[in-house]
Amino acid sequence: MCGIVGAVADRDVVPVLLEGLRRLEYRGYDSAGVAVINDSGILARTRKVGRVEALAPALTHDQIAGAVGIAHTRWATHGGVSESNAHPHICQGTVALVCNGIIENHESLRQRQLESGFEFTSDTDTEVVVHQIYGYLEQGKDLLQALQAAMEDLKGAYSLAVISTRDRGRLLAARNGPPLLVGIRDGEWFIASDVAALLSETQDYIVLEDGDVADISRGGVRIYDRSGQQVERAVQKTTLTADAVSLGTYRHFMLKEIYEQPSAVADTLEGRISGDRLLEESFGHRASGIFDTTDAVQIVACGTSYHAALVAKYWMAWRGVACDAEIASEFRYRPQVVRPNTLLVTISQSGETADTLAALAYARACGYRHALTICNVPESSLVRASDIAFMTHAGPEIGVASTKAFTAQLTALLLLMIALARRRGLGAQDEAKLIAELRTLPAKIDQALMLDDQIRGIAEQFADKQNVLFLGRGAHYPVALEGALKLKEISYIHAEGYAAGELKHGPLALVDADMPVVAVAPNNQLLEKLKSNIQEVRARGGRLVVFADPGSGIVSDEDTRVFDVAPVDDCISPIIYTVPLQLLAYHVAVIKGTDVDKPRNLAKSVTVE
Repeated sequence: MCGIVGAVADRDVVPVLLEGLRRLEYRGYDSAGVAVINDSGILARTRKVGRVEALAPALTHDQIAGAVGIAHTRWATHGGVSESNAHPHICQGTVALVCNGIIENHESLRQRQLESGFEFTSDTDTEVVVHQIYGYLEQGKDLLQALQAAMEDLKGAYSLAVISTRDRGRLLAARNGPPLLVGIRDGEWFIASDVAALLSETQDYIVLEDGDVADISRGGVRIYDRSGQQVERAVQKTTLTADAVSLGTYRHFMLKEIYEQPSAVADTLEGRISGDRLLEESFGHRASGIFDTTDAVQIVACGTSYHAALVAKYWMAWRGVACDAEIASEFRYRPQVVRPNTLLVTISQSGETADTLAALAYARACGYRHALTICNVPESSLVRASDIAFMTHAGPEIGVASTKAFTAQLTALLLLMIALARRRGLGAQDEAKLIAELRTLPAKIDQALMLDDQIRGIAEQFADKQNVLFLGRGAHYPVALEGALKLKEISYIHAEGYAAGELKHGPLALVDADMPVVAVAPNNQLLEKLKSNIQEVRARGGRLVVFADPGSGIVSDEDTRVFDVAPVDDCISPIIYTVPLQLLAYHVAVIKGTDVDKPRNLAKSVTVE
């Protein structure tokens, strides 16, 4: 979602703000802006619709410079994409503010402010906040008091950054939901929504807790909690470097991250298995005790992470573990019948997905005793809110369409299945077999990546299509869902994933020569069933692309193109068969000329409902 950057230094901070915005571009946005207090003590602001690269020359033209400033990339919610709706927002030339999140009671606040004589220049929900702060300044409060008072009036989830000409050397940052960090370096101070935005300046940072307000000046930072009491927050050091979020030799981050999957999976396994056994402490020091009392699993997640949850549901069933998976935004809005001793599992790349965080809070209220999160960001809200956590080591994922985070999540879920299956009779020999298969994952993903050139060659056949159908059976049905999601996300082609057995119950009516059908065909107990479904497509003149085990017996013909995927054990095949579908989506999008890493209307970290 929206990105926030801010800085206080003894130099011009505009280059710092601009570089921070560039490093937050992966989050998704449609406009960007910068505001600083210049040497004359005046608020100077520049905003532009479009990319950060359109903002950079405008800043030079406007000669924007200052030692205290804030910046923002906006992803439109309230109000369309326009310069007037872009952040920062300013009130009476005195207060400038940027916001990530949603102000739920903005309409009532706006009405009261209109009655008090405030004029609005945007359609956003955010503008009421800057007006509210200014109103308290006019009552004689200082900037910190005004912000704290304004927060008492706000309903919603948001993070804020504020500067004012009435206190030129001061930057305030507040968190009430979406993440906000304070970066530290030799008397200079920075804020950002994501540690990636800080990497060009520092690796040291403080995570603000919900309700915190940070009062930052060149003299230091003071942090106040929700009750207004000054508190200390630990300084942390990220292991990420600036190179970790650079493209290197790749054309797009998505392609880079597809090719990073062997190492991402290897890193996720590193230190989690020893010999032929899983090390349960990988899930946290309390994990074994929690697993001992777990009779069932409820997984909640969104988007790609939800597809990982669906695969896990099949895996768990194979080993006698009762497991349900549900979309987080649906889970939190229906009554829950909580089975005793059910472990609540959340999955999120960022750990800041608003619907998943809300689902976790709702689950706690409903009586779920323990919560595990599978996450890629150790300092995230989900990790802090859960009893135990398994950290995937996928590294930063910049492309909006998730790739390596997905395969790392699946790897983590297989390890979770092993831990729970131990309590249901999984013997040492069977565990050793599963561990051995997990160890082969990096090499087998490498083999799947060798299909890249062949897939690029067929991608042209999809570029002019309006619809594509993806088919899979069993644990590969979620793989089909994920393949369809990837294609629609970045190529803007309508795509649907279906359980192949459902083909005759409706989707078959759509099949013709203009609607490609992509099928996933590992050599397992459902192969013959899938081959029947493939024949149903052929009989209706459909064009097929099939990713199949060489021993499947499915062969290419005039209307069918078969790609051989190296033989793989069924327990890890969903991970392997995901890779060629990622490559297909990528190459189709490149041919179509879409913005692969930053697809329209989408955001990487969805921190609002």
